[in-house]
Amino acid sequence: MIGPIYFVTDPEADLPVLDQAVQAAEGGASTIQLRDKSATDAQMLAQIRTLQAALPGSASLVVNDRVDVAIAAGLWGLHIGQGDGDPRQIRARIGPDMVLGLSVESIAHLDKLPRDCVDYLGVGPVRATASKPDHAAPIGFDGLARIIAGSGLPCVAIGGLKPGDCAAVRAAGAHGVAVVSAIARAPVPREAARALLQEWRET
Repeated sequence: MIGPIYFVTDPEADLPVLDQAVQAAEGGASTIQLRDKSATDAQMLAQIRTLQAALPGSASLVVNDRVDVAIAAGLWGLHIGQGDGDPRQIRARIGPDMVLGLSVESIAHLDKLPRDCVDYLGVGPVRATASKPDHAAPIGFDGLARIIAGSGLPCVAIGGLKPGDCAAVRAAGAHGVAVVSAIARAPVPREAARALLQEWRET
């Protein structure tokens, strides 16, 4: 369901989001998450329509936070944070078929984790990251492993991850590595995604 390379778009990067996403997918990222906190729903929906036409069939498209946009676009997936509402209510709105991901930042979040309606977890931040200035305290690879072990769900690690981290992410039990800057701000995002996928396969 969730492949090893999960790319989150960066609207602040020099390369346009469309180019970031397409290059990441061409390089082997199997999940593309469109994240833009400042765009309107209408702008997000327009971007999604463009991405749906441009992305190769090997990539699944997820939107961050925007429940109404995900429903309107008929997306493969929606990713929500701890403050985006009750996952059970959101599941009721999006129906049984859309993939639903949830951000988990601490062991404490597992206590109220609704495993019956969430399909995967984004766990982190592993390290501090400039891509999300208001992030929670970094959990490190040990914290990542503890959360994954207690989750019972497929997990992708996120937060300050870069080339060279795949072995540690896999050792922690994650199904994949989620990155922003490591692809979006690379000189050639396609090659950065390809290198990460190769690294994952070799660990």
